[in-house]
Amino acid sequence: MQKIAPCLWCDGNAEEVARFYTSVFSNSRIATTLHYTEAGPGPEGGVLAVTFEIDGQEFMAMNGGPDYPFTPAISLFVHCGSQQEIDHYWAKLGEGGAPWQCGWLRDKFGVSWQIAPDALLRMLQDPDRAKANRVMQAMMTMIKLDIATLEEAYRGG
Repeated sequence: MQKIAPCLWCDGNAEEVARFYTSVFSNSRIATTLHYTEAGPGPEGGVLAVTFEIDGQEFMAMNGGPDYPFTPAISLFVHCGSQQEIDHYWAKLGEGGAPWQCGWLRDKFGVSWQIAPDALLRMLQDPDRAKANRVMQAMMTMIKLDIATLEEAYRGG
């Protein structure tokens, strides 16, 4: 068990959230489902929380009610090694959601994700600031990130 795990505050759909995310990412599973007891605050036997793993990372989805909807103030960053990975996660997580600029999207539950290639971080950290600036400028024009276009900007093309 990891020391710190994100807890997603859900409005009655914690099981659906956990099932969806574990279907999108490989090496994922639902670990436990906790139910309300007669002490409440929800109906006895109803789902209080679901713990699950996404590619080995532990999460919890808790049915806390409608008081706290998700905002882009926190997002989940997905490291991608290929355009194929970007395309996969973009399609799956974006279904029923909304795309944003620079590789961000909001999924159908309102959770914000950043779907980005590892190569982007390497290019943006290049000590040649002209290369890094070209990559940043190219990225700022994109919705879903395209590795080939970013690499072309990096090379100066």
